[in-house]
Amino acid sequence: MKSNMQETLATTEEVLSTDIIASSRKNVNIYFIGFAVLFALAIGFYFLYPYIHIDVIRQALNKDHHLFYWMLLAGFLAEIVAGSMGMGYGVICTTILLILNIPPPIISASIHSAESFTSAAGTISHYKLGNINKRLTKLLAIPAIFGAILGAVALTYVGEKYAKITKPFIAIYTMYLGIRILQNAFKKTNGQKNKEGRKKKTNITALGFIGGFIDSFGGGGWGPLVTGTFIKNGRTPRYVIGSSTAAKFILTFVSAVTFILTVGIHHWNIVAGLLIGGIITAPFSALLTLKLPVKKMFVVVGIVVIIMSLITIYRSIFL
Repeated sequence: MKSNMQETLATTEEVLSTDIIASSRKNVNIYFIGFAVLFALAIGFYFLYPYIHIDVIRQALNKDHHLFYWMLLAGFLAEIVAGSMGMGYGVICTTILLILNIPPPIISASIHSAESFTSAAGTISHYKLGNINKRLTKLLAIPAIFGAILGAVALTYVGEKYAKITKPFIAIYTMYLGIRILQNAFKKTNGQKNKEGRKKKTNITALGFIGGFIDSFGGGGWGPLVTGTFIKNGRTPRYVIGSSTAAKFILTFVSAVTFILTVGIHHWNIVAGLLIGGIITAPFSALLTLKLPVKKMFVVVGIVVIIMSLITIYRSIFL
């Protein structure tokens, strides 16, 4: 009986895996065709539009030591990681921007502005797959909104007045998240419940508020904290990731609007680079999840984040 059940489950998993791969490949083909059309239009625009205007655009893209292109690469790499591991976008972008000496309020504002679009796409995908628990999303999103607003306002004030002090603290926080990512690589997955066989209780209101605050103040961290806590406490990963992504979209949008109202729109080249880099990678996320060695990626990303955070701490204190 047990053997038959295991065979049935294995067969079901194989069918689901095949369906996911087929669906992902179909989506990739559609995006590839769309991207090819856009690329052709861009080439045509380049040759047909007066050269002087193209030169103005080129100068704008090259300002701040070619920051747009660095952000294009950062958005591309961050989306690969986030697409395959379900977390890490904000952490990676924050550590890179700290290394480039961007002020903390601009870092978080830029990341949340770009992430509003990527998290919206993720939310739509999870909704179509039926991964979203509406009640859980609501319970997380409401306190997260207040936490995000408070975090954005606090960072705007502290980041502008005490930028030199703020940077090492944010770097310490990203280093902690890097350690959490490493822990995820080596944690045992021998069951989703505790010793008594029951789910551990989670204070959703407090978790949502704290998650919203640190994500807005630190530029990232919602995934490792909120999603990681729910999964560790025995919640079903599918609904946790879907509901957490939906709540993240809401807090990201609120955080971006708050930053726009408090610090204004700065460094559009950062936002554009992160957004375009993420959009290019997004269609391949599902396939990457199935193909890439996730455990090894956890290790590599965790180590890179820790090293970059240590560099930022050293530069903030001693340079």
